Amino acid sequence: MSYSIGQVAKLMNISTFTLRYYDNSGLFPFIKRNESGKRIFEESDLEFLGVIYCLKQTGMTIPQIKEFIEMTHRGSNSFEDRYNMFVSRREAIDEQIQKLLTYRECIDFKCDYYSKAIKANSEEELIENQDKFPLYKIIELNQKEDKK
Repeated sequence: MSYSIGQVAKLMNISTFTLRYYDNSGLFPFIKRNESGKRIFEESDLEFLGVIYCLKQTGMTIPQIKEFIEMTHRGSNSFEDRYNMFVSRREAIDEQIQKLLTYRECIDFKCDYYSKAIKANSEEELIENQDKFPLYKIIELNQKEDKK
């Protein structure tokens, strides 16, 4: 089955502008065009677009994604390079997840605080009796960032 750029945009929830930008950036060297020059996406193109979208959503830049696409053109000679790229991406995502979990803990702390404040209709007792905000966790995260 073939898809137009508009159909792909709707299916993937990506704007046609973004899809054209990706194509103009060299991320779609495999996309065919019809007689009038309009892009035609095949099922296999959608699968590849899914990988591109995933990489972009995890923080890879367009040049980095383009490098991956260039690796795919080298065939089996680039398997190890591609593997290492995905391992590196996974490690970066794991770091992001850990940061988000720390931030979530801080948000949970404040949710608990304000839930108690609502019940007491006051913050006075909370300020005196509540555990302190886990600022040290934010400091640890920032120190890890500084070491990089």
